[in-house]
Amino acid sequence: MLKNAGFVIGIVILLFASLILWQSLSLDYYSELGPGPGLLPLWLSAVLMVLSLLFMMKSLKKSIILFPEILPRGRGLGNILTIIAAVLFFIIAAPFAGFTIAGILTLSIILIRDYKWVMALGVSATVTVSLFYVFKFLLNVPLPVNALGF
Repeated sequence: MLKNAGFVIGIVILLFASLILWQSLSLDYYSELGPGPGLLPLWLSAVLMVLSLLFMMKSLKKSIILFPEILPRGRGLGNILTIIAAVLFFIIAAPFAGFTIAGILTLSIILIRDYKWVMALGVSATVTVSLFYVFKFLLNVPLPVNALGF
């Protein structure tokens, strides 16, 4: 059963829906003005749980999809692993190096597989500095900065 991708994905969705259901129980179901903030997540997570159970039963009986059939190979797998590594690098580096330096390095790691290093660095710097300006100054969103302020 664990080689069946549909069944495993059904389990993941069921666990996610269970978590949402559990969290929704801490919210008020009904308030003075009508439905409370816990009404919608409670019902939606319950429906999602039922649908995931139905999907798991269907994946066991009719449409069996095995993991080796859907997992990428070669360059596609390399792209996915590069993106995962770059995101983990950004999560670790951003608090210390700041948003701009961590963002430039992260985008460079992703883009260097398809572009020359000069182009990858230029695009990374332009995109990161633009995002930093928009979020920091226009939207007033606090971003991690280094000792130099960026």
